[in-house]
Amino acid sequence: MKGPEPSLPPPSPAASKANLKRIAASLGFARCQVAPALPARHGERYRQWLADGCHGDMAWLGKGVDRRLDPREVLPGARAVIVLAMNYFQGPRPKGTATLPGTIARYAWGDDYHDLIEGKLKDLTAYLDDLGAQHRYYVDTGPVTERDFASESGLGWNGKSTVQIDRQLGAWFFLAVILTDAPLPPDVPESDHCGKCIRCMDACPTGAITEERRVDARRCLSYLTIEHRGAIPEEFREALGDRIYGCDDCLAVCPWNRFARASRELAFLARPFVKDWNLRDFLALDDEGFRQLFGKSPIKRTKRVGFLRNVCVALGNVGTEDDLPALQRAAQAPEPLIAEHAAWALERIRQRSL
Repeated sequence: MKGPEPSLPPPSPAASKANLKRIAASLGFARCQVAPALPARHGERYRQWLADGCHGDMAWLGKGVDRRLDPREVLPGARAVIVLAMNYFQGPRPKGTATLPGTIARYAWGDDYHDLIEGKLKDLTAYLDDLGAQHRYYVDTGPVTERDFASESGLGWNGKSTVQIDRQLGAWFFLAVILTDAPLPPDVPESDHCGKCIRCMDACPTGAITEERRVDARRCLSYLTIEHRGAIPEEFREALGDRIYGCDDCLAVCPWNRFARASRELAFLARPFVKDWNLRDFLALDDEGFRQLFGKSPIKRTKRVGFLRNVCVALGNVGTEDDLPALQRAAQAPEPLIAEHAAWALERIRQRSL
């Protein structure tokens, strides 16, 4: 009788890492790097940032700080942090039919990246399961300081705007991480290549980058249009311009973006609301219409009331007399947040028309 087939020896740590990177590339990740699972290098700066209140209303950033700064607190026995980049650059903004479209941050042009990337991470971690390794993965939803570990892994460096920059990708990419107890050898950290450049700091419309690698969220237009739930402070409304979700100014001026290449991921392609909707058209959305339009988009995060608040401010900055009827209806909305910003916009347009 024939005996059982001899089992193959497990791959070496170096081979396991090479296999992991190959699978990651096949799933559409632009980069896959490995950092040691050690405490985040800039932990004390993060604690001071919190103590100074620079996180604004994002209370969750101040919870479980020890876990956020040390992956071993999240996954006992963790040895490695796998850091992945997904390119979302789509080239120039597409031309559409709208005469007065609002500006939406590039990352929100297409489908919600959380859903897309989480599915790919699930596929990638199947290989770690085969190795018998424990793991946890996150797409900016868990207690991990992703950019610290990205820098430690060699996946770019943290720019002066706090945005991660990579020599191959520029700044237009998402980060995801996998914590694992697999003994994967770390990659070499990337050095800082910002030099004396401060274009991102100069470009910030509200001066939210208060010093190199420190952003006060309370002044940041991305925070104010997405995470902030209350009224947009009047001192920042004019700076909002025609933006209705997020702000890309600090990313757009980065010289390293000359190396950016268009993503092959079709899910990130611009949806019609990016180019074919006039600003005032959004004001007609009820709750169901908002859910249908943005149900698969990151924009759903700001919710209908917050989004229409942003639209009203944008119309106050760039709207014309043609927009007055829509704003007048919005000023009668039962939601005080919409009504107040619509009234502000009406006054701004009327003043320009004098």
